[in-house]
Amino acid sequence: MTINTKDMLNSILSSISRIEYVRPRDIPNIDLYMDQVTTFMEEQLRSTKRHEEDKILTKTMINNYAKNNLLPPPVKKKYSKEHVLVMIFIYYFKNILAIKDIETLLNPVTEKYFDTGEEINMTSIYEEICRLEKSRIDTLQKDVARSYNSAVESFPDAAEEDRDYLQIFSFICSLSFDVYVKKLLIEKLIDELPEPVHEKKKK
Repeated sequence: MTINTKDMLNSILSSISRIEYVRPRDIPNIDLYMDQVTTFMEEQLRSTKRHEEDKILTKTMINNYAKNNLLPPPVKKKYSKEHVLVMIFIYYFKNILAIKDIETLLNPVTEKYFDTGEEINMTSIYEEICRLEKSRIDTLQKDVARSYNSAVESFPDAAEEDRDYLQIFSFICSLSFDVYVKKLLIEKLIDELPEPVHEKKKK
């Protein structure tokens, strides 16, 4: 691949090493109105946007999350710190999962641990998940680098003017395959989870 592509890879790997998460201590301890929630999320997750004009969270999104049972209802139109943590989970899940799957996944957590005051609560769950994810960064960097190195060696007999594009295509396909397999696994795991509590009540 071209040197520009290699520079891009190094930039991505460097970015992976600097991945951070919204720390619970940075979330206001006071309940927030919807406008304050969207402003906070925009500020905290701005670095994850692909395009500057992309929206992290909108009022419509929040209303839809509540309507689809992804988010516990606000109290007097205000959202707590735990509401914000649930919204962060939703933000990342919605890039790969259907709304129904997110509901099935999150509902048992919010039913049991949302606003309980117990030792295991939304904050402790969020912090543990972030700790586990941070511990995987080194392995993730190596996996991406291995996929890149394999792609560089692909299509050795292609015409020189075509080889760079075919190698980039190979690299993208390799990364996509990883995502596809993991998405299948996630969906199968979700299919084995209990039905959301409110669905059982309907029946």
